[in-house]
Amino acid sequence: MAAMMQPQIILLKEGTDTSHGKPQLINNINACTAVVDSVRTTLGPPEMDKLIPDDKGNTTISNDGATIMKLLDIVHPSAKTLVAIVNSQDSDVGDETTIVVLLAGEFLKEAKPFIEDGVHPWNLIHSYHTASYLAMNKIKELAVSIEGRSFEEKKDLLQKCAATTLSSTLIGGEKEFFASMVVDAEMAIGQDDRLNLIGVKKVRGEIRERKCRNQAQCQSIVDAEWNIIFDKLDKCVKSGAKIVLSRLAIGDLATQYFADHDIFCARRVTEEDLQRVAAATGGTVQTTVNNIIDEVLGCYELFEEKQVGNERFNIFSGCPTSGQTATIVLRGGADQFIKEAKRSLHDAIMIVRRALRNSTVVAGGGAIDMEISRYLRQHARTIAGKSQLFINSYAKALEIIPRQPCDKAGFDATDVLNKLRQKHPLPSGEGAHYGVDINTGGITDTFANFVWKPAVVKISAINAATEAACLVLSVDETVKNPKSESAQGEAAASAMGSERGGGPALLCPRRGMRRR
Repeated sequence: MAAMMQPQIILLKEGTDTSHGKPQLINNINACTAVVDSVRTTLGPPEMDKLIPDDKGNTTISNDGATIMKLLDIVHPSAKTLVAIVNSQDSDVGDETTIVVLLAGEFLKEAKPFIEDGVHPWNLIHSYHTASYLAMNKIKELAVSIEGRSFEEKKDLLQKCAATTLSSTLIGGEKEFFASMVVDAEMAIGQDDRLNLIGVKKVRGEIRERKCRNQAQCQSIVDAEWNIIFDKLDKCVKSGAKIVLSRLAIGDLATQYFADHDIFCARRVTEEDLQRVAAATGGTVQTTVNNIIDEVLGCYELFEEKQVGNERFNIFSGCPTSGQTATIVLRGGADQFIKEAKRSLHDAIMIVRRALRNSTVVAGGGAIDMEISRYLRQHARTIAGKSQLFINSYAKALEIIPRQPCDKAGFDATDVLNKLRQKHPLPSGEGAHYGVDINTGGITDTFANFVWKPAVVKISAINAATEAACLVLSVDETVKNPKSESAQGEAAASAMGSERGGGPALLCPRRGMRRR
């Protein structure tokens, strides 16, 4: 009996720090709230950017939630959960990353008073999961399908989805121009899900066209090197290829040799560009010049070289329809502007891709969030017990989506939300599409004004934010172990054991080619 009464002894490494209980939960919530406040003002138009310097003196100016979260030096373990969930949202659907962070923070903020009052975290987690399930079903119910429409009509609808995403970015002033470009690029690649088939290139300067010409001088090399090089070059010529793209350097001798045999060559082509050209021309990237057969060679109709600013681009057109790709060239006056424009286009491309493949959209501008909030409040009245309070707090947190743009634009958020609360319960159901009018500070039918979001993106955002909040609430203890001194040594040893590999190349024959 005395042995059974002895307390359990747990041995931990010397220097281990532990914290647990209610203070641990409150500390986690406070840390996540601090992270949320750093990206809060980037939601919706008018855009507010963040300037983030790094240790190397470089600075990044962006209002993209995923970019900001990746660049923040977050050390709190629980706050890092938000970074992980944002990266997942960005890679999955490409948009609503700021909304995920903001919603997760609001869910935790609403849960904090209950935790302080002694409510068990799993009661909150269970209610939040229930509310999330009800919210996602409501989104599916309110979603409008764009399937069955004509090609031109569907293209116009997709452009409106892309324009909605771009409206709060640095290039929002030209959102129609870029939205059309994004939709054309996405439709060009068909049903292929590989994102790298759409390339985005950054160039500073003005656009000028240049015809193809090669100016190279042969350098004398030793006879042994000549024999090896000429043997490889001769195999390239005999393969029938008229375009040679290499990931590694091509010397002056090889450049002149190719020019003498009417072959264009380009060196230091990135792996991503090689794969994109291979997909477009139907070719296969090769790692050796031995035994090259016709089946691995790509084909095209027209090859051009164009000068864009200080950069030259090789353009293949008339490629087989079985493998189409697209490349967008961004030209601007500053590197920061071009980088932010590229990040904005990535979000728009992902939005168009999801809308094209899922074909259902919902009203934006906070309309769908207010409607879900109203629905959850109404549902909570049918629940007895403390769960009613928890679902009500979840519904209140959703109102941050229309509230935050109003606060940022200098409007009276309380007045706008009161108008939305009066409009949404209308028996006719016409109020379900009313959201914030950021131009006038009032409310408007955002669906009729083509402020749309793919339903799958909104579902993913609410689900991701709920999971992030519930994960933070489920942590009641943190154990910190001393840093291992051998970690850096093992990493250095691993790096020393790495080996360098050869560079792939892509060769294309001339099949019906016109060159200019």
